[in-house]
Amino acid sequence: MGAIVATSRTPDVLRELGARLKALRLRQNLRVKDLATRAGVGARTIDRVEAGHSVGTDTLVRIMRGLGRLQAFEGFIPPPELSPYEIEKLRGKPRQRASRRPPPEPAS
Repeated sequence: MGAIVATSRTPDVLRELGARLKALRLRQNLRVKDLATRAGVGARTIDRVEAGHSVGTDTLVRIMRGLGRLQAFEGFIPPPELSPYEIEKLRGKPRQRASRRPPPEPAS
């Protein structure tokens, strides 16, 4: 298997992803038909992905879920980090006084 780098052409990246998905499937001892059933897609779709053809995002998510690797997207596209300004804004203003409502009665 090769490396995916910034200068990789899209068809090369798709072929590499397909090869990696196939290797992952085989490591789990899954037949194409079994993964297709788990993922809720056709066996031909799995064949096409593994051959390096493009598929929709929803299909890729289904396949990753079928392989038990959905969490891999966390590293692939991590959630954006908050800037210090956004953190301060979320913190809000400190309370200056109590509300007029009486506090709730303690539970007995």
